[in-house]
Amino acid sequence: MEKNWHALDVKQVAEELKVDIEYGLSIDEAKERLKIYGYNELPVKKRKAIWEMLLEQIKDIFVLMLIAACLISLFIEKSVVDSVVILAIVVINVAVSVHQEYKAENILEKLRQYAAPKARVMRNGKIFEVFARELVPGDIILLEEGDVVPADARLIEVSELRTNEAPLTGESFPVTKTSGVLPPETPIPDRTNIVYMGTAVVRGHGKAIVIGTGLNTEFGRIARLVEAAEEEVTPLKIKLSNFARKIALIVVALAIGLMTLLVFEKGLVAIVESAMIAISLAVAAVPEGLPAILTITLAIAAKKLAKNNALVKYLLAAETLGSVTVICSDKTGTITTGDMTVKKIYVYDKMYDVSGVGYNLDGKILFEEREVNLEENKLLSKLLMAGVLCTNVAHEREFIGDPTELAIVVAGAKAGILKSGLEAHYRRIREIPFSSERKRMTTVNIVDGKPYALSKGAPEIILDRCVGIETENGILSLSDEIKQKILSIVNNLASDGYRVLAVAYRDLSDFGMEIDKLSEDEIESKLIFIGLFGMIDPPRPEVFEATKKAKKAGINVIMITGDHALTAEAISKQIGLYKPGELILQGKDIDKLSDEDLQSIADKLRVLARAMPEHKLRMVRALKRKSQIVAVTGDGVNDAPALKEAHIGVAMGIKGTEVSKEAADMILLDDNFATIVRAIELGRGVYDKIKAFARFLLSCNIGEVLIITLGVLLFREPILLPALILWINLVTDGPPATALAWDPSFEDVMSRPPRDPREGILSGSLLFILVTTIILTAGPLFTFFYYTNILGINDINRVRAIIFLQVVLFELSVIWNMRSESKSVFKIGFRGNNLLLAAVVLSLLMTLLIVYVPPIALAFHLNPPTLADWIAILAVGTLGFLIVPEVFCRRVNLVKAL
Repeated sequence: MEKNWHALDVKQVAEELKVDIEYGLSIDEAKERLKIYGYNELPVKKRKAIWEMLLEQIKDIFVLMLIAACLISLFIEKSVVDSVVILAIVVINVAVSVHQEYKAENILEKLRQYAAPKARVMRNGKIFEVFARELVPGDIILLEEGDVVPADARLIEVSELRTNEAPLTGESFPVTKTSGVLPPETPIPDRTNIVYMGTAVVRGHGKAIVIGTGLNTEFGRIARLVEAAEEEVTPLKIKLSNFARKIALIVVALAIGLMTLLVFEKGLVAIVESAMIAISLAVAAVPEGLPAILTITLAIAAKKLAKNNALVKYLLAAETLGSVTVICSDKTGTITTGDMTVKKIYVYDKMYDVSGVGYNLDGKILFEEREVNLEENKLLSKLLMAGVLCTNVAHEREFIGDPTELAIVVAGAKAGILKSGLEAHYRRIREIPFSSERKRMTTVNIVDGKPYALSKGAPEIILDRCVGIETENGILSLSDEIKQKILSIVNNLASDGYRVLAVAYRDLSDFGMEIDKLSEDEIESKLIFIGLFGMIDPPRPEVFEATKKAKKAGINVIMITGDHALTAEAISKQIGLYKPGELILQGKDIDKLSDEDLQSIADKLRVLARAMPEHKLRMVRALKRKSQIVAVTGDGVNDAPALKEAHIGVAMGIKGTEVSKEAADMILLDDNFATIVRAIELGRGVYDKIKAFARFLLSCNIGEVLIITLGVLLFREPILLPALILWINLVTDGPPATALAWDPSFEDVMSRPPRDPREGILSGSLLFILVTTIILTAGPLFTFFYYTNILGINDINRVRAIIFLQVVLFELSVIWNMRSESKSVFKIGFRGNNLLLAAVVLSLLMTLLIVYVPPIALAFHLNPPTLADWIAILAVGTLGFLIVPEVFCRRVNLVKAL
């Protein structure tokens, strides 16, 4: 059981770890402990060899089918071109899958890079610099500004110590550290007396006792969670695998059935010939073009996503986005700007609004929606000047420093009060720095030749040291009534998620210019209150519409953040995510729930605050158990386990850690929640195209094979030869189907709910496929019967050419009804995709070439049709235009098997 080091005082910690705080461990004791605890580093996991990854991918059913098709094309049909094309498809698909697995192997390696290379440690009563990997529990370490914390440690001394724990918590605001005892139930984000490996010291210095190394640190715990998290197989990959299995069964059944028919017709002497024909035709039934077309479509989608600031790390992620039913989004930097911004300013009896977000200097100070003139608002001007001067930000355009101070300086700049200009005119002669105990900061500046104390800090602390309040009409005594009114305003702002700072001043001219001799209490007493700054990390302007769009599309959005519940609730209200009465939980609430209880409420949750890595991971798993397709966003190391576990992990490109980027499937180049929603819209369009490919290729391929199979059964004659089938698959089906990848979306994909994760890839297409297959099969069979039995034409090569052209024209006409599941060619027309039009025309011209050019026609056993024959060709070939999706794209339960 983990020891509550934060709940022990310094003496108890030292006793538990058997160390003298003033002397440290002896060098010999440190060596002994190193043997017991091991090196302070994350263990190196044995990497899987590339050949092992390749072997696993080759076992895929679709890959095996394609390899079989490649070998048959090469050795039985002697078709080098077909075999090379199929082999290229295999190589591309295997390479993409191996790359994805190789990427997952890198996550733990990236985690290791967060460890500090060296550390300053006290041993034998002296300070040594040692490799951080050699630290052991009980070591006394020294920390100062700029250090990376080398191990988890309990603080024993602090001086203005602040750390950036963003890699662990996802929250970018520095955490003020203390050395006092905390209650045992204090959650990890609030354990201010603990510093964590991999976090950075941004201010001050301190001394600490190492309490955890290697896997026994917070980073180590996350590493274990990452290792335990399962890399989620994409929904499309599952559907394609199921689809491939069914196709394999159909292919085998067709091959056996056709060979049996041929042997029955020609006798056992022709068994080898019959087997070769049957196998060739069965291979023709395999939609081997689907993986290639799928790759092209996903590559086009990936390019479109990149233009919309979403970089997918592997192609299938482009489609997975379209199947998402739940987005678990981080707050800071994704839903919000990630930058503290002053939005409210209060001076006596007036509340001002500040426009603009982040550290962009574009913005205005408004009162009752009208821009304020500072010349007419002297009190507001005084507050801004005092606030800006009482900061350690060097320049309003150099965004380095404490986020709250940056926010005040930017607010001043929006009103034309520039820190760079003030510093030159109002020289600072003394500073009393902020500390967690004092909760305030004070500077002394020379204003109009007089020394003035300028203080800012927690409102209750500043007000307790004030005796008056500045108004437009002069200074009033700070009565209890006025004080309570101000505190009420502070509480209202805090309940809306604002961080509030108060500003006050004191004229020190009565003390002369010997300010250095004054005590802190003398400087910071009898202050005059000026006003309040209300600041918040505000939502991005476009997030409200994005949330609205996601809801319209039936996508549930859950905010998961390490921030406080009040702040998270306020932001979620502003973006339209949360309404009063809906469910908000904190990490500590999740700890009390069993997996079953969490699963029962997971999709009702709107906000999860004060969340730790295991809370996010449990939420993702609970949602997955409810058959939800989950997208998770994150930027910190703490997000890596959930990013890996999710169906699609989304990392931040600007502020994201390398660990989160390695664990993710997609990277947002602008760190913007709205980009995720745009990406989902594109992903839905991709899935529609993939369904169209499958619908087109499967119905056409089955129809072609049935023409030959039934031709042999009914007429004892293969109506279409294998070479013609291969031509149709290569030339007629391939280019137009590929051109569909460039089709625009003809549906409002974000006005419909997410598709059922359990539905097959052909869901809603069975009737369309059935009708297409029947017409494609029946038309040519009737034509053969009519020409040979009724008209008595014995020129089989001419009849074969007629039927060949019927099939080609039919497929080139029906493809125009594949572009939408709700709109036919009669509504869409031939617009919107010039590439498709060109592919259809080119396919038709090339087909006419092999029919009407004698040497080529002879090679394919064709004789040119007459002009009169074109009546039959067009009669059957144009029927594809009549198979309209409005009628034939309907949900039929039988298709769920596919």
